[in-house]
This record gives sequence, structure tokens and C-alpha cells, in this order.
Amino acid sequence: MSATPAFRPGHLVMVDIPGKTLDAETAAFLREHEIRAVCLFRKNLGSEDEIRQLTADLREVMGPLGLIGIDQEGGSVIRATSVPQAPAAMALGAVGDEALAEEVGAAVARSLRHLGINWNFAPVLDVNNNPANPVIGERSFGEDPERVIRLARAWMRGSLREGVACCVKHFPGHGDTHVDSHHALPTVDKSLAALEALELRPFRALASGAEAAPAVMTAHIVYPQLDAEHPATLSKTILGGVLRQNLGFGGVVITDALMMKAVFERYGYARASVLALQAGADMPLAQGSRAEQAEVLDAIAAALVAGQLSLAEVQAAAARIETLARAYPLARRDYAAGQREADDALMHRAWAQSLCALRGATPPTSERPLRVITQASVASDGVSEAGLPVEEVAALFDAHFRDVEFLHLPKLSALGAADLPRDGRLNVLVSNQRARYGATAAQAAVDLHLAIWNPFQVLDLPQAPAVVTWGYAEGAMSALRAWLQGRQDATAQPPVTLN
Repeated sequence: MSATPAFRPGHLVMVDIPGKTLDAETAAFLREHEIRAVCLFRKNLGSEDEIRQLTADLREVMGPLGLIGIDQEGGSVIRATSVPQAPAAMALGAVGDEALAEEVGAAVARSLRHLGINWNFAPVLDVNNNPANPVIGERSFGEDPERVIRLARAWMRGSLREGVACCVKHFPGHGDTHVDSHHALPTVDKSLAALEALELRPFRALASGAEAAPAVMTAHIVYPQLDAEHPATLSKTILGGVLRQNLGFGGVVITDALMMKAVFERYGYARASVLALQAGADMPLAQGSRAEQAEVLDAIAAALVAGQLSLAEVQAAAARIETLARAYPLARRDYAAGQREADDALMHRAWAQSLCALRGATPPTSERPLRVITQASVASDGVSEAGLPVEEVAALFDAHFRDVEFLHLPKLSALGAADLPRDGRLNVLVSNQRARYGATAAQAAVDLHLAIWNPFQVLDLPQAPAVVTWGYAEGAMSALRAWLQGRQDATAQPPVTLN
């Protein structure tokens, strides 16, 4: 019988890496510390050939039990943009078809296996019951927990059958926050009973049994009625008590990124990693410089020596991670002949089915003079991709409409009555940014509102007919262009309250 390999702190942590190639220094660092998990971000993704080379190099360095993770949810949170682009969860919520959700989940997984990636931080289980939520929104399947359960389970079923691990998030629920935890620490002042009635229902449904999620990602949110001192990521009451004991979850628990301000500014990388492991997490997501990543590894080693972490507990965590890696091997698999084209057609069909017209919205006639209002530019916020460029907004109106004037405002969230004249042109607002509008927006003379990102913006223009696309990927814009030209229906029903 072979001896059990010695535990190394690197067996637990997931790190990020610089650049689009694996440089010698980073490869040596991964090997030296036996790090087996890397998360890829947009900064790492070049051409498809470059991505495949990078994942091949990582496989060689990390070995057969390596995990390469990515946020490929669909909609605006989609790191690899050259592969077929999936609809946002809320778009699938608007359709409400479990079979479609399963096929989309499978297609996303096929695209990741094509690139050499075996772990996707999706689907989102957050129940978005707060229209002011600045970070979830269309990333959620809706405001009804039963709809979230049905569609997330189906999406995950598709991904898992194609060999890509899922990671449901953000436990115990990020759907009722007013603050983005990337920038500050949110608080949700609810009792356990209130959470059980809403936020926890999807996590409970997918925590155990034959269709249990293989992994859960934590939320950097304080729930003071459960733990007044620590956010969920660092709370033994929430991770060890609610998730492990109450819900019976036996898979991998990975933290959300510890570099997010909600945690980093209060605890730092090293302390937060140890606290997360003490709380019941298996894998700290420790982004940062190589020196900061080394600090995390040293802190875990020191906590073991000091008895702040038990060897038995970290070995159990490492075993759960290894079980995940063995179940979803890190091996690239090319698309079968014709499959990529079929998956792209599937994504376009799903986007088209999700279009939703509100308040009697109808396409303008081709002869009607239009004024199209949009934001001049929208940079990526680090979570979502950059908003639709003005050139692509203009392409929605090419050829079909004879007289179109474009107005590019610096900030749509500050939209007011003075921005839009009443001069005979039909004012068409194309919202290519996420933020809700300000209090003056309702006074603006908007005749048609095309909400192509945050669906809750339609609440700020309560009189304007609207079309909601749930996202701005090419499939969504193709469907919207067809609607504008009278070639596409928009009959889906919103999975959130937009009246």
C-alpha cells in the first residue's frame, strides 16, 4: 500500500496568474508549492490557440488532478467571448424551459472543454428579489426560488454530463443586497427562518442527493442575525453550521475572490484564507501578486503549526478537492464535427426566445425619424464585460431605418428631461450600461426603451414602452435587430417584477 502523500498548503488554494502565457517564474511557483488550481480571467485569454496552449501548459505543470476555473455564466459575465455566447440566466428564466436550460449548460461546457477548462463558476443560485441589486440582476434566473431551482438544476445537469464541474453561488444568497461586495461589505439583516424561506431554498435543493452541486462558492456578506462579526465566507456558523450541517453539503466549498474589498480591506489575504478554512471552506481563492499568494501559503502552514488549523480538517478539504478533480479530469476535448455551429445556433435561438416586450412596445416604422440615445462608452467593471460599443448600437438600426440621429451621452444613469428634445423624432433609449437611472430619468421624453443590460431600469421609466433583452451578446442583438425590423416576436414573460 502506498503512503498517503504529505499535505501541502498549495493543495488547497486557487490562484490567478499574470498574462496570456505561463511564464517560467509562475510555472516554477506552481510546481514548488504543488498548487493544483488556477482561475483564469479576461487578462489571461487571448486567441483560442493561445488559450489552448495556456491550459495545456497548466495541465503539464499541475498534473492530472489540476483544476482550471473560470466565470462563464452567460450574459454579461462571460470571460471567453470567442466561443458561442450563452444567454444570461434571467433570459432563460424568461423562457422558463428546463430542456433549453440543460442544453445551454451543456453547450457552455463543450466550449470550455474545447479550451481545456474543467471548472465553471456557475450557475448562479441567487434569488434576485431586490431590484436595486447592483451586481446580480440578470445573472439570476429570477425572483421565484422554485424557478431558480428548476432551471439551475437543468443547466448544471447539462454541464456535468459534458464533463465540466459546476460551482453554484453565492452562498447563502447575494440576491437581496444594495452593495456590490467587490467594492464594499454588504449586510443582509435576515433571520435564518427568513433565509430558509427564500435565499437558502435553491442551495438546499442542490446541496445533497443525486443531483447535488459538486461545489459551492461563498458570499462576502454579513448576516448579523447569524454571525454579527464575520461575512459568510469567514463564518463558521454559516459555512460549518448552515451549509455543512444543516444543508448537508459534502462537496467543495470555495471562497469568492479574497481580493474583493469586502474582505481584503478588513482582513488581508493571509488572515482571510486561514479564517475561511477555519470556518469550513476547502479552497481560498487567493488572487494577487506572487508575494501575496506566498503569504497565503505561509499563513496556512503557520496556522497548522500553531494548532489554529487541524491537519485532519485540511486533509479532508484536500480530499474533497481531489474527488472533484478526479470526477472532472483536466483534459481538452475538441468540438465534434458541426457541434460548434449547432451550439451557436442554439444560443441565438435561446436569446431570441427570451425577448420581452412591455407596455405595448411595438417596432417603429422604417420611415419614422429616430433619435437613438446611448452611453458613449462603458468599460468593464471587473465582473461584467464592457458594455455594447456605440458602433454596435448603431448597427441595430442600419439599413432598415432611413433617418437616424445618434446621441451619445457621457452617463445614462444621470439621464434627465433636458437631455432629450421633443422635435418630432422618436426618442429611442438603448441602455448599454448596468446602473439604474437617477430620479430625473422619468421626466425624460423616452418613446421606446431598449433595456439591453439591467432589466430593472424599466422601473425608472415607468411610462415608456420597453423591450428587455437580458444582455447584449451577439445573439441578443441579432434578435433585437430582427424585432426592430418586425421579423421577431418578443413574447417571453419576465421572471422578475417589472411593473
